[in-house]
Amino acid sequence: MDHLLSQEQQTLIKAHIQAHQHVPGGLMPLLHAIQDDIGYVPEIIYPDISKALALSVAEVHGVVSFYHHFRTHPIGKHVLQICRAESCQAMGSSKLEAELKSRLGVDYHQTTQDGKVTLLPVYCLGNCGCSPAVMLNDEVYGRMNSEKVSELIAEVCHG
Repeated sequence: MDHLLSQEQQTLIKAHIQAHQHVPGGLMPLLHAIQDDIGYVPEIIYPDISKALALSVAEVHGVVSFYHHFRTHPIGKHVLQICRAESCQAMGSSKLEAELKSRLGVDYHQTTQDGKVTLLPVYCLGNCGCSPAVMLNDEVYGRMNSEKVSELIAEVCHG
C-alpha cells in the first residue's frame, strides 16, 4: 500500500480485502466497501486486490474504470452530481452545468480549491419528471437552476 494513504485507510482496505478475498464475485462488493469507507478506490491498491482475488491488475482497473460510480481520487467533503440524461438536458441541465462549473471554478471530476465540493456528471437520477435534477451528497433535488443549487451548497457547506 502507499504512504499517501493514512494508516487508518490502509487498515480498512486490508480488512475489506481479507473479508472479500474468498467470496465468489467479491470484486464489486470489495470496491464498494473500500469506496464507502475512504471515499474512493486508490489505484495504488489494485495490485493488492488483484493478488487477493486472483485477478490481473488490468481486470481490476477495467471494472473500476467501467463503472462511473467508482472514483480513483479523493473527493471533496460534499459531492454534487448534475444529471446529464436526455430529459434533464431538454430542460436546461447544460446551461445549469455551465453556470455551476463557472461559479464553483471547477470542471467535472474536480474539487473546489477549499476541498468542500466535488462536481460529477451522472447519467440519470430517476427524477425525470422534475428535470433538471441534481444530487447533493445523497439527496436528489428537482427543477433546479444555478441559484437553487448554489443555495443548497451554501446550506450544506456553511450551515
